Amino acid sequence: MRKIGILPVLLIVSLSLSAQSPQVHTLSTDEYEKAKTFTVKDLDNDSYVKFENTYVLDRYEGRKPYFITGDDGQKKRIDLYKLVLKEGMQELGMMVFYTNEKGKLYKACLPDFKASPKVWEKYFEDIHAIDKEEANFVLKLSYVLSKELGFQLYKAANAGKDLSKEAGTYGSDICFPGNVQVSMADGSHKTLSDVKQGDQIITVDPATHLSTAVQVTELVAHEEKNYAITKLLLLSANEVNTMAGKEVRLVCKELMATPNHPVITKSGEKKMGDITEGDEILCAEKSSGTLQKFIVWGRSEQAGGLQKVYNIVTNGGTTFIMNDVMVLQKPLRN
Repeated sequence: MRKIGILPVLLIVSLSLSAQSPQVHTLSTDEYEKAKTFTVKDLDNDSYVKFENTYVLDRYEGRKPYFITGDDGQKKRIDLYKLVLKEGMQELGMMVFYTNEKGKLYKACLPDFKASPKVWEKYFEDIHAIDKEEANFVLKLSYVLSKELGFQLYKAANAGKDLSKEAGTYGSDICFPGNVQVSMADGSHKTLSDVKQGDQIITVDPATHLSTAVQVTELVAHEEKNYAITKLLLLSANEVNTMAGKEVRLVCKELMATPNHPVITKSGEKKMGDITEGDEILCAEKSSGTLQKFIVWGRSEQAGGLQKVYNIVTNGGTTFIMNDVMVLQKPLRN
């Protein structure tokens, strides 16, 4: 599983955790820091815990924990507790307790939307710090929050900067960055920029899902430019309810290409730049060796930096598998 921070995309929540009250108490910076010191001794049994006779941690809707296993095979646990001001029982935010496979506990405090920008900035810093130690922490947290709370996700790239059109070269190029991994006929992967004429790669019939080998006749390298690059984060989640909680097998893929490159979605052929969250795209699932539907969880578009981009020409087929994602070949008319 690739580290989500390199996209870079942060997945954060931007809606209210609670209803308005006559006298609104917002989470202060001091309270935010204090909340991170709160600990629930027994996450399996302690559902309502008081602190300083002022604050309460109340297990969110009495929900059982999530147990999330990524494609690295490591199981993580996530417990959610509402952070409540005892006086007036006003909700100030949400405490997240994240336990890794070694038993190490990480804590994050998701503020209520009414909190000041300074408090939200601290939250961003904290989840970034955890993400550096725990690969894909932000992805797993955002998945749980979106499933449990039903919140709308807000994307904040590069600490809030919108780089969607920052110096990117837009044009008719239909290509991939050179570091994309190509699925080869022998089951291995090869970096796109290293692909040679005569190499055998996989093509898949979009209708039957049957794969065949085709031969590379040419690797086309386009001149170095600061190309605009569309990045898709695709997710597959299989959930099973158990007595202990909700077991989740979470797998993610990342695909990068110029905005004009075509892919096949559930609703038909689309350019990468026209993909929207919720679209479904077929991806190769390593554990089963089959193609499965992955949901587009996030999309960003920005300048990729000065680089060459590449396209493969073959003697047959209509698709390639790039970064385990099925994409269409560049149309001959282009």
